Amino acid sequence: MTNEIISDRYSAIRLNNQLCFPLYACAKEVVRQYRKPLEALNLTYTQYIVIMVLWEFGDMTEGELGIKVHLDSGTLAPLLISLTEQGAVLKEKAINVSHEMCGCIPLSEEELSTLKKRLDKALAKMS
Repeated sequence: MTNEIISDRYSAIRLNNQLCFPLYACAKEVVRQYRKPLEALNLTYTQYIVIMVLWEFGDMTEGELGIKVHLDSGTLAPLLISLTEQGAVLKEKAINVSHEMCGCIPLSEEELSTLKKRLDKALAKMS
């Protein structure tokens, strides 16, 4: 076999040819950048996404919450409480998190909007 044939045969398993890897690495980096602003709220990223849903929609079942945040009950169970007064107070402090995170992905607003729409579409079709 020539190198060209071997190259084609294995191209599907090269890291540089994987869509999943830049998605994974980008998501991991964004979550890492959230760490500092969320420390001020004493929240992990997972806790933050759960509490954002509770702020927006109010109390809900574990199943309803799992659907909204794409997490299974094993991940959600240790986090679940109804929105307490302390959690409601965090809402005001959390506004700063979004401001601190602006620009963490170096794309234009249009590119970010397009990326979000495409990822939402893919996620909806995968769910």
